[in-house]
Amino acid sequence: MAATMRVEVAFAMPERQRLVALRVPVGTTARQAVLRAEMASEFPELGEAFFREAPLGIFGAVLKRDDQPLAEGDRVEIYRPLQIDPKQARKQRASQGKAR
Repeated sequence: MAATMRVEVAFAMPERQRLVALRVPVGTTARQAVLRAEMASEFPELGEAFFREAPLGIFGAVLKRDDQPLAEGDRVEIYRPLQIDPKQARKQRASQGKAR
């Protein structure tokens, strides 16, 4: 029997979130775990291609390569594009404060 480990895959939209606990073979990569989590079935509006290409991270640290093997207990995070640039959001909030 092949050695396995526990990992989690997390994804969030503004209105809902999903955290999937998986038992995967040792050596599974971050992207492989994402595909095993079948997030496209939970978020069909994004489609399978989104989950094949989206940027990934582990516990908040962005991965430079999605073929990084995971370790026991890792939480893979799937990142979605920002709706607005953080600098632009700060400018908008600042201008709203001045208008009051």
